[in-house]
Amino acid sequence: MSLTANTNAQLIKEEALRLGFSDIGFAKAEHLAEEEPFLKQWLDNDREAGMSYMRNHFEKRVDPTLLVDDAKTIISVLLNYTPQTLQQDELAPRIARYAYGEDYHFVIKEKLALLLTFIQQTIFDDLQGRCFTDSAPLLDRAWAKRSGLGWIGKNTNLIHKKLGSYVFIGELVINKELPVDTPIQEACGGCTRCIDACPTKALLAPYQLDANKCISYLTIEHREELPIELKDQMSNWAFGCDICQEVCPWNWKARPTKEPAFQPHPDFISLSKDDWHALNEDSYRTLFKNSAIKRTKYRGLRRNLDFLK
Repeated sequence: MSLTANTNAQLIKEEALRLGFSDIGFAKAEHLAEEEPFLKQWLDNDREAGMSYMRNHFEKRVDPTLLVDDAKTIISVLLNYTPQTLQQDELAPRIARYAYGEDYHFVIKEKLALLLTFIQQTIFDDLQGRCFTDSAPLLDRAWAKRSGLGWIGKNTNLIHKKLGSYVFIGELVINKELPVDTPIQEACGGCTRCIDACPTKALLAPYQLDANKCISYLTIEHREELPIELKDQMSNWAFGCDICQEVCPWNWKARPTKEPAFQPHPDFISLSKDDWHALNEDSYRTLFKNSAIKRTKYRGLRRNLDFLK
């Protein structure tokens, strides 16, 4: 790569950090030949549970050049969401850390749009590209891994050496070449804490997740009644689950997020066990107006809360 190409890449990385992203990396936009058979086998084994959308647009999931014409580079970004404060009542129904603050989709999309504009105005005036964060059939973790931002842990989450796994992932797919970053080696070693700690045994083996048993899937995506046989295995989770991340040594020294939008609402943090079980729909709408908790709607959250009683 020329000096100009490396300079351009550095300018983009500096702007991404200035916008508040925690890390950024580049990968060549190409067919995910290595990842494709793993995704196919996961789907063939019906491990996606009720997330039937995972079967849609399979070709695009493994080939980003079908999403953006003449795609050349995947720019992956991470945004740390490690909270400074956890829920105060240890007996209260638990909420996954990612939902403590504002819905990350809006926060990341806004920053990505600003980064795309910066690249267009400063480096490539004929740039074509699209912003993504869970908004298209794109394998986020695979691209973050290829961009040198971490490795896929045995709990199937991306793990960053300094940030741990409490990170959101977003991408820009652009039609310009940039110098790519080097993937880093997997560093879980012989540790199986995440697998051992999963109360529903959703982690069948290293890198093998069965969503049918995953508390996070069941409390967010699942639309039917919760499986009665798992009633005593939910570990008091009402929305999502962080167990396989809480026990991961790479998260033990994760520094808190600096993103103001991810700071938890004080009224949410202080909710007691009784407050949660007494939550009505009006209070739900007010308290979680801009939260990812709205994904499950009040009816879904109410179902989860009642299940935990």
